[in-house]
This record gives sequence, structure tokens and C-alpha cells, in this order.
Amino acid sequence: MLDMSDNAPPPIRFTTQKALASRLTLATLTGRPIHISQIRPSSPTSPGLAPHEISLLRLLEAITNGSTIEISYTGTILVYRPGLITGSAPGSGTSGGVIRHEIAAACTRGVSYFLIPLCLLAPFSKAPINVLFTGPGVITSATPAGDVSADTVRTAILPLYARFGISSNIELRVLRRSNPGSRGKGGAGEIQLVFGHQVRLPKTLHLLNGGRIKRIRGVAYCTGVPASNNARMIEAARGILNPMTVDTYIFSDVSAAPYLVSKDKTNFNVKSKTGIGFGLSLVAESSTGCLYSADVVSPPSGGVPPEDLGQQCAHQLLESVAAGGAVSLVAVPTVLALMAMSSEDVGRVQIGKEVISTEQIVGLGRDMKAFGMSGWGFREATGVENDVVVRVVGRGVGNVGRKIT
Repeated sequence: MLDMSDNAPPPIRFTTQKALASRLTLATLTGRPIHISQIRPSSPTSPGLAPHEISLLRLLEAITNGSTIEISYTGTILVYRPGLITGSAPGSGTSGGVIRHEIAAACTRGVSYFLIPLCLLAPFSKAPINVLFTGPGVITSATPAGDVSADTVRTAILPLYARFGISSNIELRVLRRSNPGSRGKGGAGEIQLVFGHQVRLPKTLHLLNGGRIKRIRGVAYCTGVPASNNARMIEAARGILNPMTVDTYIFSDVSAAPYLVSKDKTNFNVKSKTGIGFGLSLVAESSTGCLYSADVVSPPSGGVPPEDLGQQCAHQLLESVAAGGAVSLVAVPTVLALMAMSSEDVGRVQIGKEVISTEQIVGLGRDMKAFGMSGWGFREATGVENDVVVRVVGRGVGNVGRKIT
């Protein structure tokens, strides 16, 4: 009898928890097992995998078939062997075609930490993906940890999939808003992602002109605080952005604070508010359809007036536009990964030098090379001093699930 385990490729080895979500996503896309060691080994209180990383592993297990996850006793070593991406296919643990993913209250990361990898895996799934994020740990806003809000994912990242021929039956619904709770943990929000457009291979991308900014859109949101906070943020932001373009519209969304049931076993009727705060998400669109985003949120401890947040978000958006290129920093990992998974052709995208030289993007390039993807080629952009043109050769692998069924 033939032992198939002998033919399995050896795991790719990494150290530390840095870029863990990105490496797990690349492993799932390429089907390569990974071995990650030294995950917070020196932490005296919380060594090993954090709650949000455990939750991401559970999500990957839910949308795949045949994945195996091995975690050491201390949690400092992880071995992940990915299976086939099945999505919300019948018989894969779905209920009514929806995967219900609960996030624990100890989570300090925003829901975009889970949404961005999930959106990247969804086009290569065997069946459509329909995931409902619920539980006391769902934070729909931006977070102090650097996660963008669900609004930015919806308005600045998902529209880019259309450039790869992936555009139909894609929807991100914010069912209940929430901000970071006490000490930045939890929020009790609710998000649903429906991604029903699966492809064999993404189209080759050629995006070489950033264009000029023609409109600015945004969402000011508040939960459990007066609606006047939104008006004050919008007025402060428009005071800076109106000289740039008069076509500026910021939507105001006011929500009640989510309630959590008390942990007191003697009285289950006591409920407490959580996820209280306000924030602002802005997106600038150019004449060529390029998107640049900015996100700010009130700190869990409070003390920051809405005017300061509005001005901060407006300045952050101007810095994103000034960084150049045709893709903003928050969307570059998604664009480069889709280019590498497309057909065996050379794709080109113009990116600002400040963006491509960040530690996050340089590390992504090294990780993609470790997974067998082609290296990136660079040349100076024509007519733009601070931009470079990045050339990526597709692997031609694409959706393995659609190829074998």
C-alpha cells in the first residue's frame, strides 16, 4: 500500500508571529504546509498564539476540507497543512449555507483582520463563501492595533477585485456596528460576507496610471454616543478636503451600542453596553478608478474630540494620495497576491516608492518567494518621480477546486 505522506512536500519554515495571517493565507492558496516556531516564546503572561490567531485558524479550518492544524503544548509552535478551499459547500459545517464564525471577547483585532484573508481565498473556493462573523469579540471599526474598518474593506479593497474579473455577487453587510470595548477588547458587532464569484484564473492586471482625484466618499459612524460627534468629524474633515475637490460626501451612520449579557451567574438579566465610540473612514477615487483610503477611530479610553479625529483622518487621506502609485498601502498585499495567482503572463502595477519599501511589503515579497511564486521586477515609472512599476509573473495555478471538479 502506498503511503501518500511520503510524497507530501516538507513544510516551509518560518519564525515568530510576524505576518502570521499573510503566511497562512499564502499557504492555503498554494497548498504548501508551513511550520512556524518561536511564537511569543519570551512573553511571561501570554506565550504562544494569541486569541485572534487561534480564531483565524478556526476560520481557515471551517472554509477548507482536509486541513490539519498542530499546535504545541505551549502554543509557540504551529504546523499548518492546508486542504482544499471548499467555502460554504453543503456538508462542510454550514447551517443553511452560512458559516457562523464566533469571535471571543478577548480579541483585540478588528474584523478586517479576518475579512482581508477570507476575501483573498474566496475567488479560489470550490463553492461560494457566506460567513457570518458574530460574538462578543467582533469589532467593525478600525482598531488601535492598525486594522482598518469594515467600511474601508467594502469601499477600498473589494472594488479592486473587479480589475481581476471578479465582480459579481460580492457583498459585505454591516449588520451591527461596534467600536473597541474596554482595554481595546471585544465589541459585539456583526458582519456578513457573501462572496459568490469564483474563477479559474484571475485576469492579468495592468494598472499604470494613478490619475487625478475626482471624488471623496466616506462614512462617519458612532455607537452609543450622540450623533453630533459624526457632524463634528464631518465638518472638520470637509474643512481640509473641500479645497482638494468639491465632490466630497461623507455619510453619517448612528447606531445604538451593543449589549452583552452579564457574566454574573446569579443574575443573567443584567446587560452591559460595549463597543462605544466613533470613527471615520474616507476613500478618495481618481479619474482612472484608483482608490486611496484612511481610517481613524476614537481610543477605548476616550478623551479625543471628534474635530481632532476628523482632521487626522483627512490628513491621513492626503498622505495616502501623496504616497503615489495606483494602489494604496492597505490594498497592495491583496493586489500583488492576486497578480501572482493569475495566468502565466506578466502583470504590471504602479506603486509609490514609500509604499513598496515598507517592512510589510518587503516581507510579503520574501514570503511569496518562499512559497514558490516568482520574484518581482522593478523599473522607474515614466513621468512620475516617486513611483515604480512592479512586474509580477503569474503562477497559472489559480482555483484548484474548479480544475479537478
